Amino acid sequence: MRVLFAAPARLWDDWAPALRAACPEIELTRDGAPDSFDALIYAPGYPEDGTELDFSPFVNARVVQSLWAGVERIVTNPTLTQPLCRMVDPGLAQGMVEYCTGWAMRAHLGMDNYPQDGVWRQGMTPPLASDREVTVLGMGELGRAVAATLAGLGFDVAGWSQSGRPVEGIPVLAGDQLELALARAEILICLLPDTPETRNLLDADRLALLPEGATIINAGRGTLIDDAALLTALDRNHPGHAVLDVFRTEPLPPDHPFWSHPRVTVTPHIAAETRPATAALVAAENLRRAMRDEALLYRVDRMRGY
Repeated sequence: MRVLFAAPARLWDDWAPALRAACPEIELTRDGAPDSFDALIYAPGYPEDGTELDFSPFVNARVVQSLWAGVERIVTNPTLTQPLCRMVDPGLAQGMVEYCTGWAMRAHLGMDNYPQDGVWRQGMTPPLASDREVTVLGMGELGRAVAATLAGLGFDVAGWSQSGRPVEGIPVLAGDQLELALARAEILICLLPDTPETRNLLDADRLALLPEGATIINAGRGTLIDDAALLTALDRNHPGHAVLDVFRTEPLPPDHPFWSHPRVTVTPHIAAETRPATAALVAAENLRRAMRDEALLYRVDRMRGY
């Protein structure tokens, strides 16, 4: 099986050993005649001259396996006709669970209410987790994992997705119930993909539905929230705080108002990282499935964009 590593060169040293260990039968290379490849391991940024990859010469490729969970920068490529699979990495999921749980607990316990300034602040005991309502927007692999963990800690968790597909142990609101999902969200965790339907989903009107003082944790995509509307809403304590890990432009420009806003915490897209050691096993399974003409894992629906 001949596989092209169609990803930025900086990733080669970490990924090549992991992929070869997970799938020793592959011939993994960074160049060659396009029609000689059975599959591509792909990440945006390849080729590195700034042009968009033309997939059309790869006439024998049976699968394009993305290295990343997000595929919005791939599905819009008009030359892509091969099956595309997104990455669902157990290590990435665990990282997302830890990030969202950590920030949710910080918000729930009000840890930022205790500056070390010599003032004794009794009377600020937080409610128990069972009395705290959390909504998770996006109930894919990551959303389900985060929701299950928070529910296991005792939080009153509900999910929302466009389809409303049931999830065991978690009530899931469907597309037209978004207002209900937001109105209950003392802590709102955003894990939706970037699609035409989700862009600016949280605009001024929808942000106003959140409870006063609510916390937003956005580890999905920067396009989900209208930046200007969020800043205006934060000035009104509605919501009260936003933890943002993803942005429309990354790195976030030094002069962006998020950096200086007292109700915003910026983290540099660290919520979840694809780990080669665990992700290579997923890629290897899809490569084998492609060569056996079997159903692929996590195949992207081009119409939905994920």
